[in-house]
Amino acid sequence: MDKRKAPIGFPGIARSLIAAVVGGIAFKLLHLPIPWLLGPMFAVLIGSNTFKGRFAWPGQFRDAGMIVVGYTIGLAMTASELKEMSYQLPLMLLMTLLLLLWCAGIAYPVSRLAEIDYKTSLLGSIPGGLTQVLVLAEETDGVNLTVVTVTQVIRLILIITCVPLLVMSPLFGQMHGGAAAGASLSAVAAGWNTGLLPNLLVYALVSVGCAILGNKIKFPTAFLLGPALGTAVLQLTGFPGPALPSFILNAAQLLIGVHVGLMLKPGRLTHKLRTISLAVGSGLLLMLGAWGLSVLLAKLQPISGATGLLSLAPGGMDQMGIIAHEIHADLSMVAGYQLFRTFFIFFAVPPLLKLMFRYHGKSIKRRETQ
Repeated sequence: MDKRKAPIGFPGIARSLIAAVVGGIAFKLLHLPIPWLLGPMFAVLIGSNTFKGRFAWPGQFRDAGMIVVGYTIGLAMTASELKEMSYQLPLMLLMTLLLLLWCAGIAYPVSRLAEIDYKTSLLGSIPGGLTQVLVLAEETDGVNLTVVTVTQVIRLILIITCVPLLVMSPLFGQMHGGAAAGASLSAVAAGWNTGLLPNLLVYALVSVGCAILGNKIKFPTAFLLGPALGTAVLQLTGFPGPALPSFILNAAQLLIGVHVGLMLKPGRLTHKLRTISLAVGSGLLLMLGAWGLSVLLAKLQPISGATGLLSLAPGGMDQMGIIAHEIHADLSMVAGYQLFRTFFIFFAVPPLLKLMFRYHGKSIKRRETQ
C-alpha cells in the first residue's frame, strides 16, 4: 500500500488548515482581493499538488462556509432596499439580461479558441459571485472546474484592479456627488450587534434547516441559496438578525477556499498559456461590455458615467459600493443594481443553465444515434 495516499482524518485536515491560514495572511498582507478565499485556495492548491495525497478537507466544512455566506446575503434583503430596487426593476432586468447575453456571446469564441466545451467557457464567463459560480460548476456534469476557476479569478482580479482606475480617471469627468450619504447595502456585514445575539440562534436553525431542505429537494447550490432565502423571509417579518463579525465571514471564506483548492487539478488544464490568455481577453471584453451598457444607462437615467459603470461592473457588491462611496457616486443606485444582478444570477441562472445543458446533451445524443 502507498503510504502517501490521502490521509483520512486529522493529519490531512491539519495540513490543509495550516496552509490555508498562511495563504490567507499572505494575501491579506499583500492587499490582494478576497484574501481569505483566494489565499487559502492558492495555498492549498500549491501544497496539495506539491505533496500529493497529504491534504484533506471534509465536504461538510465547505457546506458550513456556504451557510454563513448565504445568511449574510439574506441579511442584505431589507425592506427599504427592496423598495428602492423596485423603482428600477425593469431597467435592472434589461441591463442584467443584456450583460448575460454579452457573456454568452464571449463564451462561444473562447470555447473554440481554447478548445474547451461551451459549458465550461460559459460558466467561466458568467459575472456572478465567485463562490456561487464555482459551486454551480462543481455540480454540473462535464465541466472543467480548473478552467472555470482560472477564468473567474482572473476576471475578478481584472475588475477589482481596473474599475477603480477607470472611474477615477479623467475619462469619466466630474464625479457625481449627490448621494454620498446613502447607505450601502454591503453595510449589512459592517458591525456586530451583541443585542441581537439571542436572535442568532433562531437564524442559525432556519439557515441550517433551509440548507438541508434545499439539498434534499435538489435546489441549485442549496447550501448557499437555502439560507439566503430563509434569512431574507425571516428578516422581512420584522425579526432582526445580527450582522456577523468579519472574522466569521473570513473563516467561512477559508472553509470554501480550501475545498476549491483541493478540487483544482492544474495537470488537467490543457494549453495553459492559451487558456490564461483567453481568460484575460474575455475578462477585458466583459468589462468593455459593462462600460457600453453603462453609457446606455447614463443616457436613460440622470446619473454620471461612473455611477453607471459601478452599477453594471461585474464585480462584487461590496467592492463596487466602497468605490462608489470614495468617489461620491450614487451609492444607492450602485448597490441596488449590484444586489439585483447578484440575486438574479443566484436564483434564475442556475436552473436556466441546467435546463440548457440538459437540452444540449439530449440534442448531442440524438445526433449520435442518427
